[in-house]
Amino acid sequence: MKRVLIAGASGAIGAALAEAILAEYPDSRVVGLCRDPDRAPETLRSSDRVTLVPWDASDSGSLASMTEALESVFPAREGIDTVIYAAGLLHSDTVFPEKRLEDLSANAMSQAFAVNVTGLGLLVQALIPWLRHKELKRIAAISAKVGSITDNRLGGWYAYRSSKAALNMLVRGLSVELPRRCKPVACVALHPGTTESALSEPFRQSLAQLKVHTPAQTAGNLLKVLGNVTSDDNGRFLSWDGSELPW
Repeated sequence: MKRVLIAGASGAIGAALAEAILAEYPDSRVVGLCRDPDRAPETLRSSDRVTLVPWDASDSGSLASMTEALESVFPAREGIDTVIYAAGLLHSDTVFPEKRLEDLSANAMSQAFAVNVTGLGLLVQALIPWLRHKELKRIAAISAKVGSITDNRLGGWYAYRSSKAALNMLVRGLSVELPRRCKPVACVALHPGTTESALSEPFRQSLAQLKVHTPAQTAGNLLKVLGNVTSDDNGRFLSWDGSELPW
């Protein structure tokens, strides 16, 4: 991993992945996409191997300025070898996971899909010129086990579950098309496990019985899985321990 792009680099998992890649791969350079680069950890803001670029997953208009900034760091002719989509929305000031059908709203659904799904599709669309080189490209979307249709036995969390299930389908779709255009490539969905973050903070009590990882542990787990991914793994849904999850 030498030329890496991480979307959602100011979030707990995205930032930890950037830090882990910088430590594990001394020759790596990272472009981190986030809505507000000033909110990224100081370790990333001060690193001469990291370029933070403003980008909003829910705003397709931000892609043009993003690709212009990317070209100055990684010229398209050189390409990118790793793309990690770590942007995600579970809750916000106006969105919270639904406990019952009556809690569902069009606003929550549209926001969840914009950040969790559409952002990845439009990002990969914009990055096609950077994915045409002959080296292996790894494209990893940070998904969630709750997005597994087969595994859903509890219900609820309609917007988040539905958007992550849609993200998984998008990954499968990309895994079919991209090898025709950008071979060799491995496009995968990754379940990070439960991680200490602002995303999980409101559910601290209900998570007490689960195994919870620190962001650094999660990054280490995911990086190990991603580092072992080859083109033979294209189109898989993998957990943080390397096991395969049902769609």
